[in-house]
Amino acid sequence: MTFFGSDLTFWIAFSAGFLSFFSPCVLPLIPSYITYITGLSFGQLQEAHPARKVRLTVLIHSVTFVLGFSAVFIGMGALAGVASSTFQTVMKDGLVWLQRAGGLLIFLFGIHMSGVFHFGVLMGDKRVQIQNKPGGLAGTFLIGIAFAAGWTPCIGPILGAILAMAAGTSGSTAKSMLLLGCYAAGLGIPFIVSGLLFHSFLDFFKRFKSHIRKMEFFTGFLLMGVGILLFFGLFNDLTTFLYRLLPAGD
Repeated sequence: MTFFGSDLTFWIAFSAGFLSFFSPCVLPLIPSYITYITGLSFGQLQEAHPARKVRLTVLIHSVTFVLGFSAVFIGMGALAGVASSTFQTVMKDGLVWLQRAGGLLIFLFGIHMSGVFHFGVLMGDKRVQIQNKPGGLAGTFLIGIAFAAGWTPCIGPILGAILAMAAGTSGSTAKSMLLLGCYAAGLGIPFIVSGLLFHSFLDFFKRFKSHIRKMEFFTGFLLMGVGILLFFGLFNDLTTFLYRLLPAGD
């Protein structure tokens, strides 16, 4: 049984989620999302030492929001896993072509993210807008679902790459769901931390915003590398190497 910590695909999925957080369609809107889902004022959130009740409200709603979009991503992972398992059952000898197709798709996503060339189909803005937030945690969960379903311009290529990797390398529905769960964690953890440390986040954003384009280029470059690894079937070799480097029992 492969040790989770030595499986390169899980770390790639988590890193992809983390990089999605810093994309130009997500990072600048974090303050708006936090105020929207919590119902707190900007002034309450930006205090250097917010009240305990404020922190608790932010924590509960942030976690609920993350659970909302995580449910959608993990559901997508389940579908990718079913497709992969079905393909292997019906056409085992053709799995290599599924991996190569996924690798090529990820490489093209990387080109798009890097800005070297933009594909028109990935440029449209598909945000789901909810004018009046439903009350309570149920409303926050719904906003999380809408976030996952609608923010395609920036997180779409990265998410699509992880789905392609799940379909091409997982071989099982459970692993595909876990891969997308790792992606959701990579995106969700910094969101929760940003809410709890809102004052510090604003300072960080002021310094970092001029580097967003560089981060986008870096993300595209990494996706192209992942695409090449998947296309040539090198993930198993790298995972075996990491397994030997970080040995662990079952």
